[in-house]
Amino acid sequence: MPIGILRLGSYVPPTVVNNASIAAWSDTTEQWIDERTGIAARRYADPGVATSDLALAASLDLLGEDRTTWPDIDAVIVATSTADQPQPATAAALQHKLGLPGGGFAFDLNAVCSGFLFGLVVAEGLLGHRPKDGAALVVAADMYSRIMNREDRKTVSLFGDGAGAALIGPVPDGFGLHASRLVTDGELRSIVQVPAGGTARQLDPEAYAAGAHLFQMDGRRVRDYVLTTLPKIVGEVLDEAGLALEDVDRVVFHQANPRLIEQCTRMLGLDPARVPLTAPRYGNTGAASIPVTLHDSHLRQPLRRGERILLAGVGGGMTAGAAVLTWY
Repeated sequence: MPIGILRLGSYVPPTVVNNASIAAWSDTTEQWIDERTGIAARRYADPGVATSDLALAASLDLLGEDRTTWPDIDAVIVATSTADQPQPATAAALQHKLGLPGGGFAFDLNAVCSGFLFGLVVAEGLLGHRPKDGAALVVAADMYSRIMNREDRKTVSLFGDGAGAALIGPVPDGFGLHASRLVTDGELRSIVQVPAGGTARQLDPEAYAAGAHLFQMDGRRVRDYVLTTLPKIVGEVLDEAGLALEDVDRVVFHQANPRLIEQCTRMLGLDPARVPLTAPRYGNTGAASIPVTLHDSHLRQPLRRGERILLAGVGGGMTAGAAVLTWY
């Protein structure tokens, strides 16, 4: 039974953080931020807002306020690396806030910025082997504003908050997901990390004073990983689907950094018109960036039935993923 994306939704908080603020926090210049990142603004959630609240807003954007029109949702999958709390799952909070019955199941997964792709593939696997025509709600939500070191210009200039949602379910033959590829290279896990706050390193006063509870990234090594891994998995997933890049109508990359996306686009020989961007306006919204960008692109130029879409991205772990689908 083919499985595909049936509907999309997204949400970014209203508070805009411009480059002037970032420059002041991190003792840099707006020119440096623009030249290195291509990001002009990002959105931050207000105090008291949780990741599940962002996920709720994106879900309601997808489902609508009229509950009588909602489909039967068997599963809620939340892809996040900034959970509401260590436990229980943020997906449990989202299920409750949506008022969904307890008979279904809800869980989180953490593949950092590749999370939406991992969630999409997991949902396909779950639904493809169930005896009834159910649906899964896959929501990617991250709130990096809570874990930023505002003095580190290399990271604070990049990240913002947001959530993207996709309703996943059965589609007719010839539509939906055709191929996917997921990769984790755990030996590189220290390239992107929040070192403290788990069982490996407790968040004690010493760790807190050292800033070990904040996000850390080796930008040069991330760039190298992206430029070697992303073209490779894009080629592999296209080969599996029996397609060439010329057959793809829209290519949605994880919005890591517009300058890096521009470089990947040139390396792959893609027409930039086929590669939508949201990072210049919203920054890198983590796992949310692929569904946020796909939805934003759909709102600007509606996806056509039969349109072929390539989704691809890289995240901490290090992780990477790619998927090819035909829009229904």
